[in-house]
Amino acid sequence: MVTLNSRAHLPNTRMMSIEATLARVSLIRQDLANPAALIDPTTGGAEAPASTTAPSTNGASFASALAQASNPTGASPAESPATGTMPGEALPSETMSVGAMPLGSIPSSAANTPGGRIVAAAETQIGQTEQPPGSNESPAIAAYREATAGAAPGEPWCAYFASWAARQAGTPIGPAGEGLGSVGAIWSWAQSSGRAIPNGPGVTPQPGDLIVFGDSHVGIVKEVLPSGQIATIEGNYENKVAANTRSPGEATGYVNMA
Repeated sequence: MVTLNSRAHLPNTRMMSIEATLARVSLIRQDLANPAALIDPTTGGAEAPASTTAPSTNGASFASALAQASNPTGASPAESPATGTMPGEALPSETMSVGAMPLGSIPSSAANTPGGRIVAAAETQIGQTEQPPGSNESPAIAAYREATAGAAPGEPWCAYFASWAARQAGTPIGPAGEGLGSVGAIWSWAQSSGRAIPNGPGVTPQPGDLIVFGDSHVGIVKEVLPSGQIATIEGNYENKVAANTRSPGEATGYVNMA
């Protein structure tokens, strides 16, 4: 055998045939193609995943995967499973309940009276607005109309609101409790039932009484202020249910709801 360096003291090695060498090279190439095969599972090494570049079957990003890990119930944190709204987002006015209302924050003695209950029901609706403004329409206004027989969509709704609050309190307006859709009809009913109180010197309304402005508008008395002014809650005031303050001489009369 010809040596490359006759002076070097090389270790004796076993000569391999060309076939054995090629077989050894083939095995090395297989191992390099699958590095996981080089890890002995008995030593605690973990098997490599089949593919580290395959796209996610559901398109989930790292952020969504993290959110899922922190929300084991499976509900998306961006959506409330009960309402479908974003966290902290107010419910749209279409979903605001206008059914039976809590009595609200008024003195317990007043809450036990028909007038107190009317005020409490009306207070829950402060801020309800027409949608769009000037339309005399909204989901809440549609609910107010349900308290009045024969109510028509798109009509002025101050009387509908008063009828709704009175019905909520268990003291419905009208000869048969059917609700009344106009201020004139409310005043005529008040006169025929002995509830009408024309305004004048010394007249002091009670909480829950209806406050009437001719044939054009009706609201609900909340209380008489120490100044003598009348705190009211009025439907269809500037296109919404609004808390207001009236001077003692503004009203033409009151309807006693006690």
